[in-house]
Amino acid sequence: MINKVVKNADEAIHDIHDGAVLMLGGFGLCGIPENLIAALLRKGVKNLTCISNNAGVDDFGIGLLLKTRQVKKMISSYVGENDEFERQLLSGELDVELIPQGTLATRCMMAGYGIPFFPTPAGVGTEVALGKQIVHHKGKDYLIEEAFEADFALVKAWKGDTAGNLIYRSTARNFNPLMAMAGKITIAEVEILVEAGELDPDQIHTPGIYVHRIFQGEKYEKRIEQRTVRKRL
Repeated sequence: MINKVVKNADEAIHDIHDGAVLMLGGFGLCGIPENLIAALLRKGVKNLTCISNNAGVDDFGIGLLLKTRQVKKMISSYVGENDEFERQLLSGELDVELIPQGTLATRCMMAGYGIPFFPTPAGVGTEVALGKQIVHHKGKDYLIEEAFEADFALVKAWKGDTAGNLIYRSTARNFNPLMAMAGKITIAEVEILVEAGELDPDQIHTPGIYVHRIFQGEKYEKRIEQRTVRKRL
């Protein structure tokens, strides 16, 4: 069995180049590849296209890459917590494609399945439909959406093994598994790394066949985007 372990995040992203198209897993600030984002900051790659559910916040997640002007284009479904994102969008510094969340997920999934395009009713009659083909089926209009083509998928899992099999926890399963299937090269960071054969096969969410590199991350902040609590009764 192939051992896919690399030393750290810096080694894992050694071939990510200026102008690369990246998928970054996570939902809000949950399950984001914190170590890989930090490595991208250190490397200083520029003109990146980032495909992500969100754009992070001003001082965390993808927001850090926006702050250093390393992102040329954001493809997201939610960007409401980032003032720097808003400033760059309104000033014309950042190219932005906002798409429905279900369409974002399906474009990732179709890339993993090898299906180049698919019909969806989401976005018909809105700005999302501009420039896209519309087909009519059984009395209803559908947009033709294309699968993503990403050079790299950067994902974060709770536990993985040396063969690249991954297990996620809770909300981290929303986009990480879909993106792990879809990248031409998939890089996974995990909190716990074990030897191949130690994971329960019934618990594996992403089979190692999709993962090209894996390493054990460190110092996870796991920040909460919007802390909401109820009053004590």
